[in-house]
Amino acid sequence: MQTMWLSGAEWFAVLRIGLGLWWLESWRHKDKKTWFHGGGIEWAAGIADRHRWAFVQSGFAVVVKPRPRLMAYVVAYAELALGLGLIAGFLTPVALVCGLALSLIYLVLMIHDVSEQGQNLMMSLIALVALLGMGWQAWSLDAALGLFR
Repeated sequence: MQTMWLSGAEWFAVLRIGLGLWWLESWRHKDKKTWFHGGGIEWAAGIADRHRWAFVQSGFAVVVKPRPRLMAYVVAYAELALGLGLIAGFLTPVALVCGLALSLIYLVLMIHDVSEQGQNLMMSLIALVALLGMGWQAWSLDAALGLFR
């Protein structure tokens, strides 16, 4: 498909790269000193403790709360890996699925905060569109290496 400026594959690459920049910004703007010393997880724990859905409270209590430092690193470096992977177009389908999952986790955790929902919904939608549009076909290491044809 050819459009006025770019092909369809190139437009999907624009979405992929834009989403990667968004994830990279999510990583960049974190106060790393506070985040890695438990500040981010403590904040999320407060939200999970007051959550209206019991499965969120219990899931957070079992998976995240017992290991705040580890989970702080997992979250931060997952955002960094997603950003770099999507910008470079490396293992793009994997990055898109993982990014979609992380966005949906954030969406469920932050269900009370309407201002956060726009970001999480948009990131989920972009990931889904880029995945279904095979956003790795142009301007990507995946295309250069012949992966995921």
